[in-house]
Amino acid sequence: MTSTTSTTSTTAPSAGPRPSAGPSPVRLALLHARYGLIETFRIPIAIIGTMVFPALALLFFVVPQREVADNPLFATQAVISLAVFAVMANSLFSFGISIAEDREKPWDPYLRTLPAPGGARVLAHILSTGMLGLASIVPVVVVGAVFTAADASLLGIVGGLVAISVSSLPFMLIGIAIGYSMPSKAAIAVVQVIMFGFAFAGGLFLPPLMFPHWLETLSTFFPSRQARELVIWAATGEALPAWSWLGLAAWIAGTIALALWLFRRDQGRRFR
Repeated sequence: MTSTTSTTSTTAPSAGPRPSAGPSPVRLALLHARYGLIETFRIPIAIIGTMVFPALALLFFVVPQREVADNPLFATQAVISLAVFAVMANSLFSFGISIAEDREKPWDPYLRTLPAPGGARVLAHILSTGMLGLASIVPVVVVGAVFTAADASLLGIVGGLVAISVSSLPFMLIGIAIGYSMPSKAAIAVVQVIMFGFAFAGGLFLPPLMFPHWLETLSTFFPSRQARELVIWAATGEALPAWSWLGLAAWIAGTIALALWLFRRDQGRRFR
């Protein structure tokens, strides 16, 4: 007796080419930042205004005062103050006005339909704004190096750049809060008021040594004054008062909460 066994063969489905996962969020952010910079450079006057004004302030208000310009300590502090002002102005304008304008254009809702995470857009905005902010420091440093006795070591310059990057966070977050809370025309006025208020009260245009006692005390609560002290400490090694880094940490935490709340409120209103 013979028995036959039948075997059934099953063919495993071929794996086939897997669908592409698409570019990573970092690559999307770099691509978005690149096109954001190209869009900005198409209107050169927008860049020139941000980059030239702090250098002109140094040239016309500090350089003629030779007792300040010829003193290495005072000159270095003046250059740092106007470098902080350049980054602050760039952060407030770039985030506050750009976000307010984008919310009024149909292009912004269209971007939400694309298969790209929102974090890539936020990171792209931070990258492009950060690059413009660092570029805005260059004219200030050049004027300070040529016409004043400002001096800093290579390590101090690197430390100063790191400190100015960290201290720019409250200004970026304030700009985000402005952009998500009001229309573009109102944002322009509010950004200008905040920018000049922070600059004068924070000792970026006048050294805090010239302040009366009440203004000197009030100045320590402004993020511009706290950023100035942090960058001076990083660049020159002078003493860092505790209220400067504690105040910056408080401003960063508070403005993060405010920006997130305004962002979610705006998303709930426009895309409900």
